[in-house]
Amino acid sequence: MDKMTVRMPVAIKAKVTETLKSKIIGDLQKRIQQVSLELEQFEFTAKRAVSEQENQDESLVPALQQQIEVERSKRIAAKQEAEAKLKRAEKLEYGAEIGHGQLERTVELEIGTDLDKIMGAEIVTEDGKIVAFRA
Repeated sequence: MDKMTVRMPVAIKAKVTETLKSKIIGDLQKRIQQVSLELEQFEFTAKRAVSEQENQDESLVPALQQQIEVERSKRIAAKQEAEAKLKRAEKLEYGAEIGHGQLERTVELEIGTDLDKIMGAEIVTEDGKIVAFRA
């Protein structure tokens, strides 16, 4: 066998433009609002669940409160992560390149093919349009 066809990753990078930065920031702000609303709703539901459990069987309340605390922590962590991403997004400089996903391509390899050369393939976009291919 002298040839082999394989699938290889291709990194997608986006140049930071005013449009892209605004979109990223807007998406993150919406995510933070959504997580905040979910957290408020969760708190309301949790209080009601604890109250109902106290009326039924008080001995199970500590276990329920522990489960609630675990879920609360997850939601708070998600909000903090989104807020940290928002801070990083606000600091993005125009013209910088950021990772924007990954695709795959099919490549035919032959004996003697320089793998290092084809492994680093990238597609660069600007406002959703391809502006460069890099190998």
